[in-house]
Amino acid sequence: MNTSDIVTTLAEILQLKNWKMTAAESCTGGLVCANLTEIAGSSQWFERGYITYSNEAKMECLGVPSKLLETFGAVSEEVAKAMAEGAQINAGVNVAVSITGIAGPSGGSADKPVGMVCFAWAIRNAAGENIVHAKTMLFDGDRHDIREQACDYVLSELAKLLKN
Repeated sequence: MNTSDIVTTLAEILQLKNWKMTAAESCTGGLVCANLTEIAGSSQWFERGYITYSNEAKMECLGVPSKLLETFGAVSEEVAKAMAEGAQINAGVNVAVSITGIAGPSGGSADKPVGMVCFAWAIRNAAGENIVHAKTMLFDGDRHDIREQACDYVLSELAKLLKN
């Protein structure tokens, strides 16, 4: 399924549930939000996006605790979860996604290589329970490829989570 089809599916699911979503992005720099707003009428289900490239932005805009950044680093599932939850709270929405990673070509290490991307999905269900999922993936390719794969992955996984 291509990105446009995934976004169309997400739009349908979110509208059926009468929910809105937000996105908190780091290494994708707004690519997720651009894809979400590519279709007309997205304001019915997409609230806002946060591009929090620096650690300072993650702390100021999303409330990511400095201790998490110091302990685990910006590219970690712990920080991805805090980004998603912070975006969800700030935007007052049911659904939030977050992405933080190393798109390259530099910046990687043995522990966190180029292509490593951490994701989180925060979903507040109809009963008011908030469920947060996180996952780390390793993508191949150049900077463009890694960013595209990360965008497609976060949205396709969200569609799967919302269908359940």
